[in-house]
Amino acid sequence: MGVEVEHLVRATDRLVTQVGHWSPARWAGAARTGDGSRADVVHALAQRLADLEAEATGRPSRPVPRLGNDLALIDQLRVLVRDLVVAGVDAEVSAAALEAINATRHRL
Repeated sequence: MGVEVEHLVRATDRLVTQVGHWSPARWAGAARTGDGSRADVVHALAQRLADLEAEATGRPSRPVPRLGNDLALIDQLRVLVRDLVVAGVDAEVSAAALEAINATRHRL
């Protein structure tokens, strides 16, 4: 695993630690930046990660489903980061994903 991928996985773990224990009410609360709920912000991150993977692999971009329970967002993030790792994305894509994750942490 490359250094960039290791940083990406660690950043994902930090985000999961930050939000993994949240209740549905906390997910529904306003994001720090005031542009939607915390769940909206994390779902937007999930979509960004999916778009990065699609672009890197030449697949069409598809919408990430918004599941009925916001607690599932953590699992979606883990799967999407795993998809990036398995795809063997380059350093540029890893850096973009890392930047998106870190920006999301600050918005929450």
